[in-house]
Amino acid sequence: MGRGATHGRRRQDDDVELAARERDEELVQSLYAEHAEGLLLYVLRLTGGDRQRAEDVVQETLLRAWRHAHELSASGRTSLRPWLVAVARRIVIDGYRSRKARPPETDDAPLATVATADETERVLQLLVLADAMRGLTAAHREAVFETYFRGRTVQEAAETLGLPVGTVKSRVYYALRALRIALEEQGVTA
Repeated sequence: MGRGATHGRRRQDDDVELAARERDEELVQSLYAEHAEGLLLYVLRLTGGDRQRAEDVVQETLLRAWRHAHELSASGRTSLRPWLVAVARRIVIDGYRSRKARPPETDDAPLATVATADETERVLQLLVLADAMRGLTAAHREAVFETYFRGRTVQEAAETLGLPVGTVKSRVYYALRALRIALEEQGVTA
């Protein structure tokens, strides 16, 4: 076979492909012209008036008809409308089912209306207090921690620390005095 025969076959293949594309284009145009409006009205009812969704369903339905055109024409149907309606209905149902299968989307807008306390000041106070506590001796820190942070009485703190009550009292007194001075130096006033 020569070059001319190969070139001729390519040209024939190109012509066949071009003719097929033109037929497809004509089919799509005729499907839209003949069925799009009626199908859209039907699907609008199925989607509760959601035009965007209905248009998407009609487009998908007509696309499926185009993809299955050879099967539809071979089946000898006189009208495509029943097939299109059934396909559109299935697409709507499938969409509904897939939305129900997914967890609902949430919006964080309601969180903006929830009143929350601003804890910034409290956190800053705790940081300043922790810094002042580090300035105390370990013995004074223990006494303050047991009485103020654990809420124990002087008697209970003395028992826990294994110290006489008077020692715990004096440690708490001197620790609080040292804390007051340290906090005043940092600009904290009562």
